Amino acid sequence: MEIIMIFLAIIVGIAILLSIYAVILYNRLIQLRNRFKNAFAQIDVQLKRRYDLIPNLVETAKGYLKHEKEVLEAVIKARNQAVSAEKRASDNPDSPDAIAGLIGAENMLTTSLGKLFALVEAYPDLKANQNMMQLSEELTSTENKIAFARQAFNDSVMTYNTVREIFPSVIIANAFNFAAARLLEIEAPSEREAPKVSF
Repeated sequence: MEIIMIFLAIIVGIAILLSIYAVILYNRLIQLRNRFKNAFAQIDVQLKRRYDLIPNLVETAKGYLKHEKEVLEAVIKARNQAVSAEKRASDNPDSPDAIAGLIGAENMLTTSLGKLFALVEAYPDLKANQNMMQLSEELTSTENKIAFARQAFNDSVMTYNTVREIFPSVIIANAFNFAAARLLEIEAPSEREAPKVSF
């Protein structure tokens, strides 16, 4: 009888230790998920700043680019799509589909801005406009901040994904539906460069 009691005590002790370890792993996954969500919030702040600058940029260019209306409209359309995609991603940064939508919208916006800045090069008066120079400088600064925030987000996502995929964390992750997070990366090599905004 005494041996059975010792055996039961050992089994109960092991079960308690495993439960504590499972709680620690669960809490670690929660912590890492919250960290990458916070990192996305930092990107979110910079993207909103970028989206706020674009209408001012287009408005400044509008007077000079009267015959290039379709380029300006394409920039505004791409900006509006990016704002919608950013809102969806901001509401759910751990959704791979929302991040994929943001990546696509951001790629379209970057392409549109690239076309606008290429066009601005052909207009020396616009290029020399003080307001345009200031907006371009602010946009360049914001693009740099977005790049740094994206790097921090991707680092956080990589850490989260690594922890959720290794054993024994994978057991807890699968049991509690901790889905893989998606990196925020630019997919087309031609779009890896920020739009050139130097004047």
